[in-house]
Order: sequence, then structure tokens, then C-alpha cells
Amino acid sequence: MDLTTTAMTAAEVEAAAKRLMTAFAATDTDGYFDCFAPDATFIFHSEPNRLTSRGEYRDLWQNWVEDGWRVAACASSNAHIQIAGDGAVFSHDVETVIDVAGIKETLHERETIIFTRTKSGSVLAVHEHLSPAPASQKAIS
Repeated sequence: MDLTTTAMTAAEVEAAAKRLMTAFAATDTDGYFDCFAPDATFIFHSEPNRLTSRGEYRDLWQNWVEDGWRVAACASSNAHIQIAGDGAVFSHDVETVIDVAGIKETLHERETIIFTRTKSGSVLAVHEHLSPAPASQKAIS
């Protein structure tokens, strides 16, 4: 069976997203970055430029960690999975509590992650886009 042309399932996407979110919530650097393809791209509202590879993002992450940054808590809600052949779009709302050298901040964001199936059959993220959540539910109605 050629896994590169097998349609992805919602269960596979859900499992890949859960693995990614669990590693992120634990500030598990290796586990988190193992969820992304080497050529994955990232757009974060908090960064001025697109990150064009997993390595570029990992370097930024490492700088954050060295500055005392860690994830204290992370909750995903309102998830939606859209299958597109051997790829999928996963979007959700994210509430993250970050701790930077003992100072905690709660972030409310929306995130879209594009997953694809690799030639070996695993499901990896190839793009992540993070944006601030609207100030209120009324703003998105």
C-alpha cells in the first residue's frame, strides 16, 4: 500500500494534534519538535517574520527557554478537523499559561496546523499559524 496517497483520517489528525499539544504543554522540546516536518513553516503573531523551518523555530524556542520561558498550562478547545486527501487542517482555540522567570501570563489564541502524511506513513505538521483570539465571543459572531 502506498501510504503517501492514503487519505488521512480524523482520528490520525486528532492523535497527531494531541501528541503535539501534550509535548508543548510539558515544554518537551524534543517531543514537540518531533511533531513537525523539517521544512515546516510557522507564522506567529508575536514574531515579526515567518519562520521557514523547524530548525529556525527550535532556535527561537531554545532562546525562550534560556530566558526562563516555559509552558505552565495549555488547554485546547473548539477543535475542528478538515481532511484534504493525504493532508488535513486542524484548527482550535488555545489558552496557554506561560511562565517567564516566575512571571505568569495567560494567552488566548487561535491556531491552525496543517498536517500531512510522510512517505513513511507518519503524520507531521508542515505549517502552524497562531493568531490572537478576539477579545470576546461577540467579536467573532
